[in-house]
Amino acid sequence: MQNQRVLVTGGAGFIGSELVRQLAGRGFGVRVVDNLVNGRRENLDGVLSENVELVVVDVRDAKSMAPLLRDVNIVFHLACLGVRHSIHSPVENHEVNASATLGLLNTARSNGVQRFVYVSSSEVYGTARTAPITEEHPTLPMTVYGASKLAGEAYTRAFWETYHYPTVVLRPFNAYGPRCHHEGDSGEVIPKFLLRCLAGKPMVIFGDGTQTRDFTFVGDTAGGILAAGLSEASVGQTINLGSGKEIQVRELANTIAQVLDRPHAEVTHVEARPGDLLRLLADSSKAKKLLRFEPTVTLRDGLARLRDWYVGQGKSPEKLLEQEVVRNWQPRDVPSHA
Repeated sequence: MQNQRVLVTGGAGFIGSELVRQLAGRGFGVRVVDNLVNGRRENLDGVLSENVELVVVDVRDAKSMAPLLRDVNIVFHLACLGVRHSIHSPVENHEVNASATLGLLNTARSNGVQRFVYVSSSEVYGTARTAPITEEHPTLPMTVYGASKLAGEAYTRAFWETYHYPTVVLRPFNAYGPRCHHEGDSGEVIPKFLLRCLAGKPMVIFGDGTQTRDFTFVGDTAGGILAAGLSEASVGQTINLGSGKEIQVRELANTIAQVLDRPHAEVTHVEARPGDLLRLLADSSKAKKLLRFEPTVTLRDGLARLRDWYVGQGKSPEKLLEQEVVRNWQPRDVPSHA
């Protein structure tokens, strides 16, 4: 692997930084590209070295991206802007998630990159019509984020069909674990619940809490992404990565309270979020067959690992929550408190 160089866009982000760690552990040379809008340099602490470099560039900057791809064997494309961002900034969300993907595909192919792995999202499905969700489930996204990720998928598949350029499309379901986002419009439910519970603040549920999610520990998700980059069987395929287990958001709050030994933790319900999916549950049998993907970390164990990681950061939950925006789909200049 020491002669193999890979490029990871969004590699200073949550899933990206875990993927970088796994790639480095396998002996790959890794070039991380991140504009550090959502990613953090500290997410790569302990992994940057002669074989792992960070280049601070926006993936929309085609002139800067081109030379970074000239000596690369595989591109793992994770850079994106998220669900809540798309609600207040839909055009920018499309530019990063869709237009930049098309540009990167074109540049990678022109530079002879041998494999392009596009990391999409379960949000492309919208709310489950049938469950568990297979890759053949209709794609009916409910947000611009989901639509922009679906557009990126379509471009990626088109490069395989039109040019026979080796591409893979992955659809991770809800990842969580160390270095996940609690802050700003990237904030997600598990870290927000966990930090609020630790701080003695109410966990905020949008709507009635019956909506379900399929949570997968980040180490398992990143392992599936890495496997897709190495598997010949994955080329030209669209593949789910999920745990195959669903949990209601209100039950998630109870589980977090139990893991944290806070039996009297408060929960508060507020208005439903716009574009919120009602049900997600993955069928990952295709990933198991093609990638030998099989998640190993249970939700309770993963939550305990995340708790321990936060405790080890040396910052109080109260301090970390200063970066939280409760209604994080609203324009940035609108106050959001709970």
